Amino acid sequence: MFKLGRKRGEKLEFGLFTLPALICIAFAFYVPFMMTVRYSLTKWNGIAKNPTFVGLDNFRQIFSGDANFANAAIFTLKYMILYIVLVNVLAIALALVLDMGLRSTNWLRAAFFVPYILSLVIVGFIWKFIFMQGFESLGDSTGWHVFALSWLGEPGLAFVSILGVSIWQSVGFYMVIYIAGLQAIPGDLKEAATVDGAGPVRRFVSVTLPLLAPSITISVFMALTNSIKVFDVILSLTAGGPGGTTYSVAYDIYRDTFQNNLYGYGTAKALILFVAVLLITIVQLSIFKRREVEA
Repeated sequence: MFKLGRKRGEKLEFGLFTLPALICIAFAFYVPFMMTVRYSLTKWNGIAKNPTFVGLDNFRQIFSGDANFANAAIFTLKYMILYIVLVNVLAIALALVLDMGLRSTNWLRAAFFVPYILSLVIVGFIWKFIFMQGFESLGDSTGWHVFALSWLGEPGLAFVSILGVSIWQSVGFYMVIYIAGLQAIPGDLKEAATVDGAGPVRRFVSVTLPLLAPSITISVFMALTNSIKVFDVILSLTAGGPGGTTYSVAYDIYRDTFQNNLYGYGTAKALILFVAVLLITIVQLSIFKRREVEA
């Protein structure tokens, strides 16, 4: 009886200590999410006291006749694929170089990681100044045609600019993850592979890369979620231009909700984005976790 009473007391104590956290989580996530579901079924400008219930009309309009949302989805998909591949390949390459024990390793790690500390909004404004004025000065002094290109004024170059700035800002973060993964690999395995006659490429493919699977899973997951929700660098660098060609899904939601005062329509798009992120991350994690077990 004493033990049962003690267990109940511990459970009650645990519940009392976790209750404030549960309440905060409910008000910070679950209540806003339920309100989003509710407003996605209404026509509301964010000002009217009583939103007009329209059912699934917002979703029908999004999937049937919203060209801006379709173009934003295509832009986000292209950005997501290229960002995930390029940032992870560059991060692995940098991690391999900086794991060789160079004299300047610590300084180089700090130099690559520092841009990640800065907000993407600040980074976007800095690079906007570089693209618009810095490149002009470099073009005048060097005569190179590449600096005379309209990096933010042409759709293709604007896409490349957004992608390049995002990778430049975040590659140091993923590099640190891969360095931690490389340092966790036992040196005996690499030495055994060397004794067996495996060259650097063979050692990387057969030993290093499979043992980096947990780091790859984490990095791809974070790159995936960050790329799907890309917004701040677009806001500060191109503001969706030129001509709306660099609208991401998140930026399209922001534009409809806060600029066009279509709160019900915007929350419907936000709900679609939430479901898309949830499904894609579940599939990605299940595939990569299975590969970790196989490795």
